[in-house]
Parts: sequence; C-alpha cells; structure tokens
Amino acid sequence: MRRILFLVTLAAFFSSAPAEAKKEVDPKLYGSPEGQVCIKCHELKTPGLYKMWREGRMGQAGVNCYDCHRAEKQTAKGPGDPDGHDHRGFWIAQLVTPKDCSKCHKEQFDQQQPSHHANAANILNSLDNYLGTVLGGGAAVATGCRQCHGSNVRVLDDGKLDPVTWPNTGIGRINPDGSKGSCSACHTRHRFSVGQARRPDACGKCHLGPDHPQIEIYNESKHGILYQAYRDKLNIDAVEWVVGVDYQDAATCATCHISATPNQKATHDVGSRISWTLRPVVSKKLENWRERREAMKDVCMQCHGTPMIDGFYLQFDDLVELYNTKFAIPARDMRQALMDMGKLSKANFDDKLDWTYWELWHHEGRRARHGAAMSGPDYAWWHGLYEVSKHFYGDFIPEVQDLLGWKAGAFLEKHVYSDPRHRWYKEGMSKEELEKLNTFYEQRYGGEVAK
Repeated sequence: MRRILFLVTLAAFFSSAPAEAKKEVDPKLYGSPEGQVCIKCHELKTPGLYKMWREGRMGQAGVNCYDCHRAEKQTAKGPGDPDGHDHRGFWIAQLVTPKDCSKCHKEQFDQQQPSHHANAANILNSLDNYLGTVLGGGAAVATGCRQCHGSNVRVLDDGKLDPVTWPNTGIGRINPDGSKGSCSACHTRHRFSVGQARRPDACGKCHLGPDHPQIEIYNESKHGILYQAYRDKLNIDAVEWVVGVDYQDAATCATCHISATPNQKATHDVGSRISWTLRPVVSKKLENWRERREAMKDVCMQCHGTPMIDGFYLQFDDLVELYNTKFAIPARDMRQALMDMGKLSKANFDDKLDWTYWELWHHEGRRARHGAAMSGPDYAWWHGLYEVSKHFYGDFIPEVQDLLGWKAGAFLEKHVYSDPRHRWYKEGMSKEELEKLNTFYEQRYGGEVAK
C-alpha cells in the first residue's frame, strides 16, 4: 500500500513539472526502501528537519534521505565515495554534492559546474584569502571567507568530514567527489524551495558589505522598492516562473541573472548575462559580451522599452570607463612604476600606499561599478566614485609625493596631470578650466559635467 501511494504521489509530481523535467528525471531513482528507515528515525530525532523535508517538493514526491545520501563502497570496480561511512547499518555520505544532485538534475549541473559561482573557491589563491589568513587568521577564514566562497572539504580517515572545513555551504565549495559548489547555498536544505532561492535574501547572504554590496544596492534601486511593495504578487513558487508571464510587478536577482523569459530558458550559470567583469582592478568586457548583453536586454525588454534600456547601458558603460581611465589605470600604473623604481616593495600590504590602493579598487571602485550596474545612485556616487576620488586625491597622490620627493612632479605629470580631468587638483578650477573640462566630457561621453 505504501509503495502504491508513493507511485501515485510521484506521478502527480512529475505531471506538474515542465516538459524538460519529464525527460531528464527517471522516477526509478526515487523512493528507496532503505529511506523509510531514515524517515522514521529522523521524524523523532530531528523533527524540524523532517518537517522541512516532508513539506518540500522532494518530500511530497517521495524522494527520501537515502536517495540523496546513499554512498558507494570501494570495490574492485571502483573507488567508491571518499566520504562514505557507516551510519546505523547504512553506507552514507553526509555531504550531498552537485554531482549527487546531477543524477536527477543533469542539465542544471552541466550549467552550474563551469559557472562563476562554482569557481568561487578560487579566492583561496587571491589577495582576499591572503588578508584573511595573515591579517586575521585561519579561524576567520573558516567562518568568514569560506562560508560564502567555499572550503576545500577534507575527509578524515573514518570517512567523516573534517570540522575545520565542514559545515560549509559556500557556493564554490570543492567537494570530495571532485564536483564544485553547493546546491544548498541557494536552495536551502532540506526544503529545497525554488521560491526561496528566487528571493533576493538568498543572494544577500554573500553579496553584501563594503566590497560587493549588491543586496544593499538592490534594496535602494527601483527593483528592490517594487519587490518590497509587491513581493506577495510574484507567484514565486511557480514551476517555470517566466517574467512577463507568471509575474511582472518586480524583478529579483534571479529574474535578471538566471530565470526564464518568454525567449530563453532558465540557467544555473549565473554569469551568462553579465557583459562586464566588475571585480578586478580594471574592468573589462567579457568574452562574447555582446551575446551576454543581448540575453540580459531580453530580460529588461519584458518590462522596459528599448530607449530606456539603451540609455541605461550607455550610462553604465560610461561610469565603468570613467572609473577605469581616470582612477584605476593611473593608480595601477603608478604603483607598478614605484615598485620597479624600488620605492615600494614587491610584497603586498607592507606599505601604506598598498592599503590605499586596495581600498580604491577592491572596496570603493567596486561599489561605484556595482551601483551603476544595478541602478543604485547612492552607491554609484557617495559610496563609490566620491570615495574613490577622495582617497585618490587625498591619500594616494600625497603618498606618491612622500615616496618620490622632488621627483614626484614629473612622475605625476606623466601618470595623472596629462589627463585634463585631473588638472583641477594641481591648478584649481577657473571658469575657463571648467569650460574646457565640459568640452572634454561632451566629446568623450556626450554630456557635460557642470555649469
């Protein structure tokens, strides 16, 4: 009787799923008899976990604990799961990886593995990790950096997970089976709700703070304001969730970056519609950026007209170019030249200018670029380009002068003052100079700076 009930429930689940889900999922993968033992125990031992699972779509379909946590033992035919271990007579793995999820969600897995999210643990080789490890310490990295970017999960001799690297649901987690990422970073276990993952709060766990405040920018933007006003009208638990079809009152992070439109399917490659990389010192257009931009414009077109979309991208591109050419490239080139001259060491963060430089691009410059990208005016200016300008002129240039002494004049003339946008700092800004600057901006950007 229980088996019949399970099959009826499962049939109902798949009949309501999109056409592609019917093709990709084999119902024989679900409903393992061993899982019934898990359910009876966890209903008593961890009732909150059990209720989340039971109320979620997987629980409603009959997908059970053992279906996901089952591990293979090492045999002559293969190595098995490196993190497999005995649990009350069952061979399981505590960690459910994207590779495990791919048994049923192969298309999503194939999109996710090469994505920027899946590669987020590359931060372990970056200056961010150097700061966390050296300036802070290992415990700060484990509870801070790696909780968003992902840890390299290690397995102990008994098959259990090393507590230094686990628990961790970082988006770029490196798993013992070789797969990258954590599906539960967005689809929080054990409910695994698509609606929850579509809400901006899911992204805000990691995308916030001084160096990438996307959630704060979103909340400031018109998109965020509309979301708060109409969050109960977005039909956010719909199976396909197509903008302009299932909802239209507001856009969330998922709307723009991964969800479906009438013209394109949803994707688990979160960067596939991004045309600029806004993370590094100097931003650059990504490979195939035009195709990426057209994919994003297709999202915009569901609620906006072409003149508004083209105007937005013109303003966004202009801000990024302004940041790149006026501040980022001169600062980068001056720092490198000072290292070549022996005025700065080759090491990072051992000179005062290193810290000023880091704040300019890693915090303030990113805030400005993300503010422009997501229509957050206060982050584009006061938290962004204003801060960049203040510290470029008030800290970076004076530190260069301290390092070079009387030689600073020619050095700054070459790297800074040859650009008319900086001459105000050296000579002041008369009415005539302001007119020259206006002419420069009109020729370069098609607009004036001031009157």
